[in-house]
Amino acid sequence: MFDEIQFEKIKRLPKYVFAAINEIKLSMRQNGEDVIDFSMGNPDGATPQHIIDKMCEAANKPKNHGYSVSKGIYKLRVAICDWYMREYGVKLEPNTQACVTMGSKEGYAHLIQAITNPGDTAIVAEPAYPIHSYAFILNGANVISFPIKWNEKMELDEEDYFEKLLASLQESAPKPKFVVVGFPHNPTTTIAYLSFYERLVALAKKERFYIISDIAYAKLCFGDYKAPSILQVEGAQDVAVECYTLSKTYNMAGWRIGFVVGNTKMVEALQKIKSWLDYGIYTPMQIAATIALNGEQECVSEICAKYKRRMEVLIESFKAAGWEMAKPQASMFVWAQIPECAMALGSMEFSKRLLQEAKIAVSPGVGFGHHGEGYVRIALIENENRIRQAAKNLKAFLKQLRAQA
Repeated sequence: MFDEIQFEKIKRLPKYVFAAINEIKLSMRQNGEDVIDFSMGNPDGATPQHIIDKMCEAANKPKNHGYSVSKGIYKLRVAICDWYMREYGVKLEPNTQACVTMGSKEGYAHLIQAITNPGDTAIVAEPAYPIHSYAFILNGANVISFPIKWNEKMELDEEDYFEKLLASLQESAPKPKFVVVGFPHNPTTTIAYLSFYERLVALAKKERFYIISDIAYAKLCFGDYKAPSILQVEGAQDVAVECYTLSKTYNMAGWRIGFVVGNTKMVEALQKIKSWLDYGIYTPMQIAATIALNGEQECVSEICAKYKRRMEVLIESFKAAGWEMAKPQASMFVWAQIPECAMALGSMEFSKRLLQEAKIAVSPGVGFGHHGEGYVRIALIENENRIRQAAKNLKAFLKQLRAQA
């Protein structure tokens, strides 16, 4: 009798592309097969011990077991603002310009819920982390996308980006209210420089749109590159907020601690909606997060160095196996164009066969939007020995593919 009742919001979500890979992976593991898993950006290392110790200490105090604060305890919000001052020279006010979130994904989704009206339009370049687009779609907004371009160094083609952005702004009705950016980029690993943000902030003021910047991978940079914050740009706080997470930087993915900072109007909207929806993260975890941000940062350098070593081993060993790919300057991923012999398969079928026949799990590029077709995302979450084993499996798989071509 309830068949006629439809859940229209959920119907706007497509089938999760990555679910097919996950189902095959689970089935293989249940059958005892050894899958080398590069499919999800889930850090495999332990949270640094001094952070764990602080959480345990705080958990032993009865006063810390009650409801917390939805926007985050004050000491953590101060630590966030102090971190921004140390890292970027950016001054923020902890009460009105910082909101603790349950990871950056939840924070982003609730931010969009708070600031979006049905019929609004957002611009999200593709490929894109899926929630960047679908948070708007779930709230009745429209999304315009265009493909981003990068060079052989995985640097953003700024001229191409702004040409397409301007066209999208001028040709859209209603006029877009939001532009989403995220560099170092997920999934492509593309990097941007401060000059990009300077142009973007100036354009936002001229064309009257807000900017949402996601810098989840900002501290995972290799070589001389250091990822900037949009908030370093003079006047950026008038038009922009930035999302960050402790998940990758401190191996704290399961802790679910992130934050949104910047423009007062948007941050306060997020704080208000969260006050209706949750009672905050477990207080001992917030106290430990304060120590993560305020404490010694050698652990961050060690985590970054680990990803750099894995990236170099993967690039070298996969090239020897017959799959050459661009070398990223940041993030915990490699964005790889699928081999020429497999191009006709497309990213989804290639990923399935790579998993079933070589026991290597990756994320198909089409899962990040149709502009991701022809690529896969490889997460650097297996150790160096496992990466080398994957290369051996890959070599045999590609040999078989070429023989079939």
